[in-house]
Amino acid sequence: MSLQPLLVFDFDGVLVDGMREYWWSARRAALFLAPSCQLPELAPDAFAALRPLIHKGWEMVLVALELSRSDLDVAHYLSNYDGHTQAARERWGFSPDQLQSALEDLRSDAIQADPAAWRALHSPYPGIPERLRALEAEGSPWLVLTTKGGAFARELLSGYGLQPQAVYGHEQGSKPEVLLRLKEQGRPLWFVEDRRITLETVRLTPGLDAVRCFLVSWGYLGPQDRQDLPNGIQLLEPTQFQQPLASWP
Repeated sequence: MSLQPLLVFDFDGVLVDGMREYWWSARRAALFLAPSCQLPELAPDAFAALRPLIHKGWEMVLVALELSRSDLDVAHYLSNYDGHTQAARERWGFSPDQLQSALEDLRSDAIQADPAAWRALHSPYPGIPERLRALEAEGSPWLVLTTKGGAFARELLSGYGLQPQAVYGHEQGSKPEVLLRLKEQGRPLWFVEDRRITLETVRLTPGLDAVRCFLVSWGYLGPQDRQDLPNGIQLLEPTQFQQPLASWP
Protein backbone atom coordinates (compact mmCIF):
# COMPACT_ATOMS: atom_id res chain seq x y z
CA MET A 1 0.00 0.00 0.00
CA SER A 2 1.43 3.37 -1.03
CA LEU A 3 1.98 6.07 1.55
CA GLN A 4 -0.37 9.03 1.68
CA PRO A 5 1.41 12.17 0.44
CA LEU A 6 2.51 14.76 2.94
CA LEU A 7 0.70 17.94 1.94
CA VAL A 8 2.80 21.06 2.47
CA PHE A 9 0.85 24.31 2.27
CA ASP A 10 2.11 27.84 2.00
CA PHE A 11 0.09 30.07 4.33
CA ASP A 12 -0.53 33.59 3.00
CA GLY A 13 -2.32 33.53 -0.33
CA VAL A 14 -3.09 29.81 -0.05
CA LEU A 15 -4.90 29.23 3.23
CA VAL A 16 -5.51 32.79 4.38
CA ASP A 17 -6.07 36.18 2.77
CA GLY A 18 -4.23 38.62 4.98
CA MET A 19 -4.10 41.67 2.71
CA ARG A 20 -5.74 43.95 5.28
CA GLU A 21 -3.29 42.83 7.95
CA TYR A 22 -0.27 43.19 5.66
CA TRP A 23 -0.96 46.86 5.12
CA TRP A 24 -2.04 47.41 8.74
CA SER A 25 1.24 45.99 10.02
CA ALA A 26 3.53 47.23 7.25
CA ARG A 27 2.19 50.78 7.58
CA ARG A 28 2.69 50.85 11.34
CA ALA A 29 6.17 49.36 11.11
CA ALA A 30 7.11 51.95 8.47
CA LEU A 31 5.79 54.78 10.67
CA PHE A 32 7.74 53.40 13.63
CA LEU A 33 10.97 53.42 11.62
CA ALA A 34 10.31 56.71 9.81
CA PRO A 35 7.76 58.73 11.81
CA SER A 36 7.66 61.56 9.29
CA CYS A 37 6.17 59.31 6.59
CA GLN A 38 2.68 60.06 5.33
CA LEU A 39 0.72 56.86 4.65
CA PRO A 40 -3.03 56.29 4.24
CA GLU A 41 -5.02 54.12 6.63
CA LEU A 42 -6.34 51.96 3.78
CA ALA A 43 -4.00 50.05 1.53
CA PRO A 44 -3.32 51.90 -1.73
CA ASP A 45 -3.85 50.05 -4.99
CA ALA A 46 -0.09 50.03 -5.57
CA PHE A 47 0.43 47.92 -2.44
CA ALA A 48 -1.97 45.26 -3.72
CA ALA A 49 -0.28 45.39 -7.14
CA LEU A 50 3.17 44.88 -5.59
CA ARG A 51 2.06 42.14 -3.17
CA PRO A 52 2.56 39.24 -5.65
CA LEU A 53 6.23 40.22 -5.92
CA ILE A 54 6.88 40.31 -2.18
CA HIS A 55 8.70 37.25 -0.87
CA LYS A 56 9.54 38.04 2.77
CA GLY A 57 7.81 40.08 5.45
CA TRP A 58 10.48 42.77 5.66
CA GLU A 59 9.84 43.65 2.03
CA MET A 60 6.28 44.74 2.92
CA VAL A 61 7.67 47.36 5.29
CA LEU A 62 10.07 48.59 2.63
CA VAL A 63 7.21 48.79 0.13
CA ALA A 64 5.21 50.86 2.62
CA LEU A 65 8.15 53.22 3.08
CA GLU A 66 8.48 53.59 -0.68
CA LEU A 67 4.76 54.28 -1.07
CA SER A 68 5.20 57.33 1.17
CA ARG A 69 7.28 58.96 -1.58
CA SER A 70 5.37 61.44 -3.74
CA ASP A 71 7.80 60.86 -6.63
CA LEU A 72 7.55 57.06 -6.63
CA ASP A 73 7.36 55.50 -10.10
CA VAL A 74 5.11 52.52 -9.41
CA ALA A 75 5.36 51.20 -12.97
CA HIS A 76 9.16 51.03 -12.67
CA TYR A 77 8.83 49.37 -9.27
CA LEU A 78 6.61 46.67 -10.79
CA SER A 79 8.83 46.14 -13.83
CA ASN A 80 12.11 45.95 -11.88
CA TYR A 81 11.13 44.86 -8.39
CA ASP A 82 14.45 43.35 -7.33
CA GLY A 83 16.50 46.29 -8.56
CA HIS A 84 14.12 48.80 -7.01
CA THR A 85 14.16 46.89 -3.71
CA GLN A 86 17.94 47.11 -3.54
CA ALA A 87 17.86 50.83 -4.31
CA ALA A 88 15.13 51.36 -1.69
CA ARG A 89 17.20 49.57 0.96
CA GLU A 90 20.07 51.94 0.26
CA ARG A 91 17.74 54.95 0.19
CA TRP A 92 16.15 54.25 3.58
CA GLY A 93 19.20 52.73 5.27
CA PHE A 94 17.38 49.90 7.05
CA SER A 95 18.63 46.31 6.93
CA PRO A 96 16.26 43.39 6.30
CA ASP A 97 16.73 42.39 9.96
CA GLN A 98 15.67 45.85 11.15
CA LEU A 99 12.63 45.85 8.89
CA GLN A 100 11.65 42.30 9.91
CA SER A 101 12.10 43.02 13.62
CA ALA A 102 9.92 46.13 13.41
CA LEU A 103 7.21 44.12 11.68
CA GLU A 104 7.31 41.16 14.07
CA ASP A 105 7.53 43.29 17.21
CA LEU A 106 4.47 45.22 16.09
CA ARG A 107 2.56 42.03 15.34
CA SER A 108 3.52 40.52 18.68
CA ASP A 109 2.31 43.64 20.49
CA ALA A 110 -0.97 43.59 18.54
CA ILE A 111 -1.62 39.95 19.39
CA GLN A 112 -0.85 40.51 23.04
CA ALA A 113 -3.09 43.60 23.21
CA ASP A 114 -6.11 42.23 21.32
CA PRO A 115 -5.66 38.83 19.63
CA ALA A 116 -9.24 38.73 18.34
CA ALA A 117 -8.87 42.10 16.61
CA TRP A 118 -5.59 41.03 15.00
CA ARG A 119 -7.09 37.72 13.79
CA ALA A 120 -10.06 39.63 12.37
CA LEU A 121 -7.72 41.33 9.90
CA HIS A 122 -7.34 37.93 8.18
CA SER A 123 -9.86 35.77 6.35
CA PRO A 124 -9.44 32.11 5.42
CA TYR A 125 -10.24 31.51 1.78
CA PRO A 126 -13.72 30.00 1.24
CA GLY A 127 -13.85 26.29 1.98
CA ILE A 128 -10.25 26.06 3.18
CA PRO A 129 -10.82 25.26 6.90
CA GLU A 130 -13.44 22.66 6.02
CA ARG A 131 -11.18 20.96 3.46
CA LEU A 132 -8.25 20.88 5.87
CA ARG A 133 -10.42 19.31 8.55
CA ALA A 134 -11.55 16.73 5.98
CA LEU A 135 -7.91 15.94 5.22
CA GLU A 136 -7.35 15.32 8.92
CA ALA A 137 -10.38 13.03 9.02
CA GLU A 138 -9.12 11.16 5.95
CA GLY A 139 -5.76 10.56 7.61
CA SER A 140 -3.92 12.78 5.13
CA PRO A 141 -1.11 14.57 6.96
CA TRP A 142 -0.62 18.26 6.22
CA LEU A 143 1.61 21.02 7.47
CA VAL A 144 2.36 24.67 6.83
CA LEU A 145 5.55 26.09 5.32
CA THR A 146 5.62 29.88 5.29
CA THR A 147 7.94 32.84 5.16
CA LYS A 148 5.78 34.34 7.92
CA GLY A 149 6.93 33.99 11.50
CA GLY A 150 5.78 30.57 12.67
CA ALA A 151 4.18 31.91 15.85
CA PHE A 152 1.89 34.21 13.86
CA ALA A 153 0.75 31.41 11.56
CA ARG A 154 0.09 29.14 14.54
CA GLU A 155 -1.96 31.88 16.23
CA LEU A 156 -4.22 32.15 13.20
CA LEU A 157 -4.55 28.41 12.63
CA SER A 158 -5.47 27.90 16.27
CA GLY A 159 -8.16 30.55 15.93
CA TYR A 160 -9.67 28.58 13.05
CA GLY A 161 -9.53 25.34 15.02
CA LEU A 162 -6.91 23.80 12.71
CA GLN A 163 -4.10 21.53 13.87
CA PRO A 164 -1.43 20.92 11.22
CA GLN A 165 1.23 18.31 11.79
CA ALA A 166 3.74 21.17 12.02
CA VAL A 167 4.26 24.82 11.15
CA TYR A 168 7.57 25.88 9.65
CA GLY A 169 8.17 29.66 9.61
CA HIS A 170 11.02 31.65 8.17
CA GLU A 171 13.00 30.81 11.32
CA GLN A 172 13.45 27.22 10.07
CA GLY A 173 15.14 28.17 6.80
CA SER A 174 14.16 28.60 3.17
CA LYS A 175 11.35 26.56 1.67
CA PRO A 176 13.68 24.32 -0.38
CA GLU A 177 15.78 23.69 2.75
CA VAL A 178 12.74 22.64 4.78
CA LEU A 179 11.39 20.48 1.94
CA LEU A 180 14.72 18.67 1.73
CA ARG A 181 14.46 17.87 5.44
CA LEU A 182 10.85 16.75 5.07
CA LYS A 183 11.87 14.47 2.22
CA GLU A 184 13.79 12.41 4.78
CA GLN A 185 10.45 11.23 6.22
CA GLY A 186 10.07 9.02 3.16
CA ARG A 187 6.60 10.23 2.16
CA PRO A 188 5.73 11.70 -1.24
CA LEU A 189 5.69 15.51 -0.93
CA TRP A 190 2.98 17.69 -2.46
CA PHE A 191 3.74 21.40 -2.19
CA VAL A 192 0.90 23.93 -2.58
CA GLU A 193 1.99 27.55 -3.10
CA ASP A 194 0.78 30.82 -4.63
CA ARG A 195 4.17 32.16 -5.71
CA ARG A 196 5.30 30.77 -9.05
CA ILE A 197 8.96 31.70 -8.63
CA THR A 198 9.07 29.74 -5.36
CA LEU A 199 7.74 26.64 -7.12
CA GLU A 200 10.22 27.08 -9.93
CA THR A 201 13.04 27.33 -7.38
CA VAL A 202 11.86 24.12 -5.74
CA ARG A 203 11.78 22.37 -9.10
CA LEU A 204 15.39 23.42 -9.77
CA THR A 205 16.67 22.35 -6.34
CA PRO A 206 18.69 19.10 -6.48
CA GLY A 207 16.89 16.40 -4.55
CA LEU A 208 13.42 17.90 -4.92
CA ASP A 209 12.63 16.78 -8.47
CA ALA A 210 10.01 14.31 -7.20
CA VAL A 211 8.02 16.95 -5.28
CA ARG A 212 4.61 17.53 -6.86
CA CYS A 213 4.10 21.29 -7.10
CA PHE A 214 0.75 23.07 -7.29
CA LEU A 215 0.16 26.76 -8.00
CA VAL A 216 -3.18 27.85 -6.53
CA SER A 217 -5.34 30.04 -8.73
CA TRP A 218 -6.77 32.08 -5.86
CA GLY A 219 -3.65 33.56 -4.24
CA TYR A 220 -1.56 36.67 -4.84
CA LEU A 221 -0.70 35.84 -8.43
CA GLY A 222 0.78 38.26 -10.90
CA PRO A 223 -0.93 38.79 -14.28
CA GLN A 224 1.29 36.27 -16.11
CA ASP A 225 1.88 33.74 -13.34
CA ARG A 226 -0.60 31.10 -14.46
CA GLN A 227 0.42 31.16 -18.12
CA ASP A 228 2.72 28.56 -19.70
CA LEU A 229 3.55 26.78 -16.47
CA PRO A 230 6.69 24.64 -16.73
CA ASN A 231 6.62 20.88 -16.42
CA GLY A 232 6.11 19.72 -12.85
CA ILE A 233 3.91 22.67 -11.78
CA GLN A 234 0.14 22.25 -11.99
CA LEU A 235 -2.48 24.97 -11.61
CA LEU A 236 -4.90 24.10 -8.79
CA GLU A 237 -8.41 25.55 -8.98
CA PRO A 238 -10.70 25.80 -5.91
CA THR A 239 -13.00 23.08 -7.24
CA GLN A 240 -10.03 20.73 -7.70
CA PHE A 241 -8.76 21.49 -4.21
CA GLN A 242 -12.06 20.30 -2.78
CA GLN A 243 -11.84 16.96 -4.60
CA PRO A 244 -10.16 13.77 -3.32
CA LEU A 245 -6.40 13.85 -3.64
CA ALA A 246 -6.51 11.19 -6.35
CA SER A 247 -8.41 13.65 -8.56
CA TRP A 248 -5.94 16.52 -8.22
CA PRO A 249 -4.23 17.48 -11.51
